[in-house]
Amino acid sequence: MSELSIAWDDRGLVPAIVQHHRTAEVLMMAWMDREALSLTLSSGQVHFWSRSRRKLWKKGETSGNTLRLVEIAPDCDRDTLVVKVKPAGPACHTGRRTCFENLDGRDAPAPQGFADLEPLWQTIADRISSAATTGSHTVRLVEGGPPATGRKLIEEASELAEAALLHHSGRADDRRVAEEAGDVIYHLLVLLAERGMTARGVLDELASRRRTS
Repeated sequence: MSELSIAWDDRGLVPAIVQHHRTAEVLMMAWMDREALSLTLSSGQVHFWSRSRRKLWKKGETSGNTLRLVEIAPDCDRDTLVVKVKPAGPACHTGRRTCFENLDGRDAPAPQGFADLEPLWQTIADRISSAATTGSHTVRLVEGGPPATGRKLIEEASELAEAALLHHSGRADDRRVAEEAGDVIYHLLVLLAERGMTARGVLDELASRRRTS
C-alpha cells in the first residue's frame, strides 16, 4: 500500500483502528502520520503519531506490549486505516486487553477466536471449486456425497465424545479434546459445503434461537 494513496487530514494524520488479527476484536485507536505508516510497513512493528506529545512512538517501546503487524488496509474513502495485529500483551495503557469497555465500565469477555473459522471455510470452499486440489481429503469426502461426509462426521463426533470421557477420568488432556473437537468442526463445515449450504445459514439459525429464548 502506497503512503501517497492515503487521504491524510489537514494535519497530515489518519486514524488507525487496531484490531486483533485472530479474534477481530477492536483493541485501540490511535493516529498515524506518513512516517509512522512507513515505519509500520517497513519494520512490521506498529508505530503511531502522538498528538499530545507531538512525536512519533512505537507501541510498546516502554511497556513491551508491542503490536506486530499482520495486515493493514484503508477504508473505501482511504481516510481511515484498519490495522490487524498480533499483540504482545495488553493493548491499552491501563493494562487492559482492549481500550474499549462496556458502557457500565466492565471489560467485555475475551473473544474466543471464532473469526479463525472464516479462512477455514474459505479453504474448504476453494478446494472444492479448484480442480488442482483433486485428491485432497476434502475433495474425496465431497465426491462421496452425504454418505461420506455424514459417516465421517459421525465418526469424528464419536471420537470427541470418547475424548471427553477420558478427559473426565483424567486419562486425556485438554489438547486431546481440542484436537477431536477441531476434527468435528472441520468435517461439519465440509458437510455443509458439500450440501451447497453456507455456514452463515447455521449462524443465522443460532441467532434466531437466541432472540426467542
